[in-house]
Amino acid sequence: MASALEDKVEVKSLVDVVAERIEAAIISGQLEPGAKLSEQGLAATFGVSRGPLREAIRRLEGRKLLTRTPNIGVRVAELSLQDLNEILQVREALECLACRLAAENMPESQIAMLHKLLDDHSKQKSVRQNEGYYGETQNLDFHYRIVNGSGNQRLADMLAGDLHYMLRVYRYNSGAKLGRAASVLEEHRAIVAAIAARDPDAAEQAMREHLSHARRFVEEQLAAEEAE
Repeated sequence: MASALEDKVEVKSLVDVVAERIEAAIISGQLEPGAKLSEQGLAATFGVSRGPLREAIRRLEGRKLLTRTPNIGVRVAELSLQDLNEILQVREALECLACRLAAENMPESQIAMLHKLLDDHSKQKSVRQNEGYYGETQNLDFHYRIVNGSGNQRLADMLAGDLHYMLRVYRYNSGAKLGRAASVLEEHRAIVAAIAARDPDAAEQAMREHLSHARRFVEEQLAAEEAE
C-alpha cells in the first residue's frame, strides 16, 4: 500500500484531499497516537500552502482524530484504556442494533453491493495472504454500509460522526493482526448472510460475535503492551 503521506495533492478539493491523506495516515498508524504534527513539514510534503492544511487539521480536530494544546501544537489523539472501553461498549450496542435493522430494512440492491464488497475484499493482497483486513476509505467500510442500510437516520448519524472516525483507527488495528484477515472475512460473510436471509436475531448475533472477537484482540494488544 502506498504511503498516505506521499505524493503531491491535486488542486481540486484541496482541503478534502489533505484531510483524507492525514486521516489515512492516522488510521494506518503511519502517524501514531501522540505524534506531533509539523505544519511546515506536511505543507512541504503535500505541496500545499498553510491555509488548506490548517483547514484540514481543523476538520480532523472536529472528528477527534487530532487534538490541539496551547503552546504545544497539534498531536494525533490518544485513547486511554477507559476511552477505548467506553467507545467499544457504545459501538457494540449501536452496531448490533444497526445490523438487526439492516436485516429488516436494507434494500436488496444494497445487500447485493455488500456481497460484491466482500468479494472485492477477498481479492486484496493483504487478505489473500492473511496479513490484514480493513476498509481503506469510508465508501468501502463494511460497517459503515450496514449502518446506512439500517434505515434509521439518527442511528446512522451517531455512528457516522465522531465515533466513526475514532473507530476506524481501532478497526484498522484489529483487522491488521497477522492471521486474522481470513477470520474477519468469514465473520463479515456470516453477517451478510443473516441480513440477506432477513433474520434480525441471527444478524445481531453474528455482529455481536464479530465485535467480541475484535475487542478481544484489542484487549490482548493492551495486555502485551503493559507487559513490556
